[in-house]
Amino acid sequence: MASISPVLTFKAGKCDIDTSSKPYKVSPLPDRGYIYLYFDDDLLHFCWRQRSAPPDAPELDLVMVPTDGHFTPYEAPQGSSSITNGRIFVLKFLSSSTRHLFWLQSKAQGARGNQDPSHLSPRDRKIGEIVDYLLQGDTVDIARELAEINYQDDRHGDDGDATMEDARGPGDSNEPRGGSGGAGADATGGDVREEGEDAREGGADGARAAASDVPDAATAVRNFLDSLKGGSQATANQGRGKLYPLLSDLLASNTTVPWARTASEEQINDLLDHLPPAVVVLSQQSDHGDSTAEPTADAVEAAKAAMSLGQKKALIEKVLRSPQFHQSLTSLTMALRDGGLPTVADALSIKVENGGYVRGSQMPLGGGEAVEAFVEGIKKTAQGKK
Repeated sequence: MASISPVLTFKAGKCDIDTSSKPYKVSPLPDRGYIYLYFDDDLLHFCWRQRSAPPDAPELDLVMVPTDGHFTPYEAPQGSSSITNGRIFVLKFLSSSTRHLFWLQSKAQGARGNQDPSHLSPRDRKIGEIVDYLLQGDTVDIARELAEINYQDDRHGDDGDATMEDARGPGDSNEPRGGSGGAGADATGGDVREEGEDAREGGADGARAAASDVPDAATAVRNFLDSLKGGSQATANQGRGKLYPLLSDLLASNTTVPWARTASEEQINDLLDHLPPAVVVLSQQSDHGDSTAEPTADAVEAAKAAMSLGQKKALIEKVLRSPQFHQSLTSLTMALRDGGLPTVADALSIKVENGGYVRGSQMPLGGGEAVEAFVEGIKKTAQGKK
């Protein structure tokens, strides 16, 4: 990976969520880390890494699509008996049921932060807002946004790390031990007035999140239903009608990769035929090969012939796990849900019922009905070729 220049960096750790019982329990993972965002070829990357790791070696690297992702604070509803012992932000997507939870790792800011570990200071909220703006594809003057924060209530003598206990539901007698707050002084979340300008030039197009940590279909459907209940009115309106799993849930890596590993050579060759020619050729080229020229048909066939079955399967697995593949799935899902079924089906020569239109009208199917019709059309088209 080439050298990267984050536009925003702040201290944060990852969280696990236990859904085996209600209320759900969120547990902070002890690893000290950074959340950081950077642009690569106009694509926005949302990353997390341990602090001991270099920026080009993230454990989590999500390619984001504008407006698909949201980064919002978790705050227990008024009157709720849930206990939050830290400052938690949630990264969620409109096109996927996947959720990532993070806890801010710098010490709490201001007097109230010392008393209430779940209190979000103006600085904490502004950092979250900036991340969300970037995820929407907005142009953001990060330096100006951060400079407008009122630091009077955020003054503190120590910007070191905080601790965070598990966030528990009702019935737990454990008292909060410490707060978790904004970002450290060595990250964008510190006193940003003391930082340089180079790391805060925000704004450009992002790209859709493509998480490899996709739950099984049953969990995906349940999470999707839950997200609809808590989403915006616009999201709820889009979800009305028949509910159906997203393509990214149906083709999760934990389903597709095991199949590819046991597939026959004929099946693998069929998959290779559907890959972009450059992907096949580049997999067999040395680092000094010409990666800019469009490969010829002979070059593609030569690359296939030079690959063993194991190499072919490894390439297919790499594609199935890639952010680009999952980005394409989420893009296709949104296109289908927004009325693109007739056009997509025609372009791919997939026979869908009623041509992808509502029966007796010229209105395209939408929402979950469109996704289901697309999947059923693929099944019928495949069966017709046997």
